[in-house]
Amino acid sequence: MAANIHDVFMLFGDSITEGAWAPGVNGFGQRLSHAYVRKLDVLNRGFSGYNTEWALPVFEQCIAKSDNKYAPKIRVLAIWFGANDSCIKPSPQHVPLEKYISNLKQMVNMIKSPESPRYSPETRIILITPPPINTIVWKADLESRDPPAELDRFFDVTKSYAEAVKDIAREEGVAVVDIWTALWEAAGKEENGLTKVLGDGLHLNEAGYASSSHMEHVGQILYDELIKTIAKDYPEVHYDNIASVFPGWKDIDWENPAKSLYVFKGE
Repeated sequence: MAANIHDVFMLFGDSITEGAWAPGVNGFGQRLSHAYVRKLDVLNRGFSGYNTEWALPVFEQCIAKSDNKYAPKIRVLAIWFGANDSCIKPSPQHVPLEKYISNLKQMVNMIKSPESPRYSPETRIILITPPPINTIVWKADLESRDPPAELDRFFDVTKSYAEAVKDIAREEGVAVVDIWTALWEAAGKEENGLTKVLGDGLHLNEAGYASSSHMEHVGQILYDELIKTIAKDYPEVHYDNIASVFPGWKDIDWENPAKSLYVFKGE
């Protein structure tokens, strides 16, 4: 197994997180890995189709207990759920709004509460709102399937879950990326305009994840919003403010390399 050398930037979420390194979309996970190379390991803990109810027991297994001295420290934790929780009944993915709020707070406090066995005061938490839903495109996608499926998400319902995430962030004192509003504004506040940033009406395309020159830089939305949030709320973990774990080659003690190359992180 890998040794405990680099601390971690963990992305925990559903399919939109799982696809953060998907080929051809220049996703935000790929961009973060490049920005934090040699500084933090960016870990993808995305689970397609999951809601917060199913994610909670997985979260407990992804976060090491505080007394585990061999586990790398999570310096930044981005939590991004809601696209599935906000499904409408009878979808098995549906989680009632109040339960969704409770689940997210439980994740946050698993890290923030001194009583938690996973207490980690050095971890900087960022909540990300679910994106808006383009019901026109998503409905057509569902109806084209075999067998056809009925529309399982409503625009206003998803918006209410996004608003809840902002409220949770304020109450819990953690940062938030309001990607719902950022994408909505990029779409010109028109549901049809969401085709610029949502490929199938639900999942982000390249413009939503990262840069897209033919969209007048409508893209870089998620990545840029995340980096702006880090710079504003947690500047100490911005990539410009974290030193590389190992020195650049010019900074190595060439006469005695081991002297500058052993960082003695972990045991």
